[in-house]
Amino acid sequence: MDKSVISAARVLVAGDAMLDRYWFGDAERISPEAPVPVVRVTRTEERLGGAANVARNIAGIGAQSTLLSVVGNDEPGRRIEALLKLASITPKLEFDNSLATTVKLRVVARQQQMVRCDFESMPAEESLLRHLDNFKALLNKTNALVLSDYGKGGLSHISQMIEAARAKRIPILIDPKGDDYSRYAGATVITPNRAELRQVVGPWHSESELTEKAQNLREALNLDYLLLTRSEEGMTLFKRDGQTSVAAQAREVFDVSGAGDTVIGILSAMLATGMPIEDAVRIANRAGGIVVGKLGTAAVSYEELFG
Repeated sequence: MDKSVISAARVLVAGDAMLDRYWFGDAERISPEAPVPVVRVTRTEERLGGAANVARNIAGIGAQSTLLSVVGNDEPGRRIEALLKLASITPKLEFDNSLATTVKLRVVARQQQMVRCDFESMPAEESLLRHLDNFKALLNKTNALVLSDYGKGGLSHISQMIEAARAKRIPILIDPKGDDYSRYAGATVITPNRAELRQVVGPWHSESELTEKAQNLREALNLDYLLLTRSEEGMTLFKRDGQTSVAAQAREVFDVSGAGDTVIGILSAMLATGMPIEDAVRIANRAGGIVVGKLGTAAVSYEELFG
């Protein structure tokens, strides 16, 4: 795809942004204090996580990416803002004095994650209301919308967001969370993985049963599409006139964390160019296959995807 077409695409990402911190080191002995390994940290790294990682994937291939999120008025919140600017993402952040920015700290030794520590709290209602006003203004300058739900409270007004975007005929893509998808009613497409879908519709024992349950959910929520990401089985797009499946393209699976962010980010960028969703799914599937070969939350580049 021509770079100029992608560079004209404008995507707004709204949702739960977080900071991913990595401490890398060696683990060569067991602690005398408890039966746990001692990790001697030799290197640290910070990356954009959650909705911010979705925005990073969009910017990574050259599309115009804007992130709307509520973060704490603290060091991690300011660090997210700085990293967004470094990644050529337009930050539209609401700094909440009562909120602790979500941080996920991972300790990694010999390419294995030893432990993850999460720091998080919920944003204040007044911050979310200001956030909603900003959202409505930004819709006038976007070709596609991603609502990235990590269950951290940043999308408390998601129904109103969907309604406002539908009124402007903007494609609405949602990365869902939890066991109640009624709040996503009216979206263009949701992108659950197998575990997330199973939590909502229950288990299935055949492909036909899966199809029936997925289509029933899509119709009940008035969605145009439901895109099921199926790991080693690729993806299946459920739509009004049937379904389309694409095979997985991972060369080597190293780390699946953040793969869903990549899929929905690339899918949104392709839809923002006006590409038909079936073609957009194939490109998003290829992007997912690339990113699982990388450690931690990662993004793909234009060259990796189209080179």
